[in-house]
Amino acid sequence: MEQYAIKGGNPLVGEVEIGGAKNAALAILAAAAMTDETVVIENMPDVRDINVLIQAMESIGVVVNRIDRHSVKINGSQIHSLVIEDDYIKKIRASYYLLGALLGKYKKAEVTLPGGCNIGSRPIDQHIKGFRALGADVCIEHGLIHAQAEKLVGSHIYLDVVSVGATINVMMAAVMAEGKTIIENAAKEPHVVDLANFLNSMGANIKGAGTDVIRIKGVSRLHGTEYVIIPDQIEAGTFMFAAAVTHGDITVKNVIPKHLESISAKLLEIGCEIKESDDAVRVVSAKTLKHTHVKTLPYPGFPTDMQPQIAVALGLSEGTSMVTESIFENRFKYVDELTRMGANVKVEGNTAFIEGVSKYTGATITAPDLRAGAALVIAALAAEGVTVVDEIKYIERGYEDFDLKLQTLGAQIEKVETDRDLQKFKLKVG
Repeated sequence: MEQYAIKGGNPLVGEVEIGGAKNAALAILAAAAMTDETVVIENMPDVRDINVLIQAMESIGVVVNRIDRHSVKINGSQIHSLVIEDDYIKKIRASYYLLGALLGKYKKAEVTLPGGCNIGSRPIDQHIKGFRALGADVCIEHGLIHAQAEKLVGSHIYLDVVSVGATINVMMAAVMAEGKTIIENAAKEPHVVDLANFLNSMGANIKGAGTDVIRIKGVSRLHGTEYVIIPDQIEAGTFMFAAAVTHGDITVKNVIPKHLESISAKLLEIGCEIKESDDAVRVVSAKTLKHTHVKTLPYPGFPTDMQPQIAVALGLSEGTSMVTESIFENRFKYVDELTRMGANVKVEGNTAFIEGVSKYTGATITAPDLRAGAALVIAALAAEGVTVVDEIKYIERGYEDFDLKLQTLGAQIEKVETDRDLQKFKLKVG
């Protein structure tokens, strides 16, 4: 089983290219099947979640050709089944986007209930509410969500909670419904906007994405398009915190600085320098880090996907910090692992109280989920000695070439499979 072996203590210095946004790519891939014409998507990240979704789409007849590692050509004219229940699709959360896409196009779909990281319950009641408002019958039987409609008709939908998944799914179903749909209390995340822009480039009529009210006029068909996916704000943020924690100097390139404002603001607060240009952000961490309080919120607030990374930084900051998680209730599972490395963290309810320590030390730890796994790697890069990180398959769900990108910044990190590999690594790094 693959692990990361990491020797900490080097400041990370240099430039890193950020890939396409995983969460945007998953939604856009599903939506690409809504036309019978060919769609070309560029800046597609080569990560496990994407590859699983492509596999699932191919299983129902979508033709997917890879032009190169980050570009795909998709044609949805040969779809022969509206049932997706392969075992692999259970492993990713975004399987449910195929529900909105297929329901919109064919007025019928059956998809396995989704999986993904175990970071707490992610109910799909808002998705179901939205589909029903558009006129679909929805039920859950034998672990499958069934959705079917004679026809879909535009409606006024108020989401009870801000849900990215429900906003995306209802938007896809509504673009080919008759008449007008209004989604209120919609999610404003960059990947919601990216999907709306993609659908519009296929001939949809969506206005207001990026605000809390999205207005959609139904169209009878969608056409082919070529589209470039936005950069991944979470990958960018992860490298920004890697600079902070290792007292390094990293320039993240190919980003949209506006998407990173809540992350940049917190890094400034804890004592880093931030320099922005049109499509890059440089983070310099020269001083002792300071404590702060942070609460995760829907965009444009501080992202829940960056919560473990900031906690790792605050664990090495002077004083006491508080991290409040308001999105997912099970997102502190990494705390036990961080404590093995010498962190002083106490969790009460949805808040972590973090007393800064002078250093982390190497240990054998396990990645509990995607973002926490990446955060523990950052902790290991700042730690004294060697750390071994297990279950790196979680990290590979959302980070392309994570170890290789870190190596180019001066990190001593390698993938190892056996004890012998690990011993070799330890001898090499001394």
